[in-house]
Amino acid sequence: MSETAPHAELMRSLGRLVRGLSALFWGLPLTLLVSVKTGVNEWLKPMGVLPPLIAMGILVYGLTQLSSFQKQERVWIRALDRATLLAVINMGLSPFIFWWNKLPTVPFYTATIGILILSGILFLFDLNQVLQRLAAMLPDETLRLETKWFTSVNLGTLIFLVSVAAVFVTLDQIDRLPEVLIQILQNIDPMRVLMLLVLLPLALTMTLIWKIKEVILRSVFNAQG
Repeated sequence: MSETAPHAELMRSLGRLVRGLSALFWGLPLTLLVSVKTGVNEWLKPMGVLPPLIAMGILVYGLTQLSSFQKQERVWIRALDRATLLAVINMGLSPFIFWWNKLPTVPFYTATIGILILSGILFLFDLNQVLQRLAAMLPDETLRLETKWFTSVNLGTLIFLVSVAAVFVTLDQIDRLPEVLIQILQNIDPMRVLMLLVLLPLALTMTLIWKIKEVILRSVFNAQG
């Protein structure tokens, strides 16, 4: 009986872990798609602030499901708490995407969108840390090595992404720029550039989530067999 109870608790926590990873896997691209469509298109307007709230709520749900796994591991829980906090912040800021779409000339809404973009990048950064900590607790050396490499690429890309955003913001605040640079900036859509740059770390993060989930499911089936 004493052996059955811990085993049952472990299986429940692994079940929540898999559900959480699935929610993150589908929630990441959904959040990006819904956020962009809410910000620039009209077809989600009748639904108001609900689409981005629901999409980002899926990410919060996924992270809360992960929290039931290995609660005694402080480094893992701290990384998870940081990512969850950012996910909640993003969820709280998500209605401003809809309001900015309606009133794009309001400086407060524009500034809030900038904060949301930065917070979203930081969330992706911390999510990679979460995945690295999770892979370190799983009995698969190949997965740990792949996760370390993928997260290194992701973190480097995200740092570059923040640097690009900082350059755009800095240049936008300068009154006098060379004419050639002004022409270049006028022909560049900063939002489109940021979206293109974020696709690589997003895709790699989804790949990591899928690999980790497959390793967990394979371990569970092998243990039951």
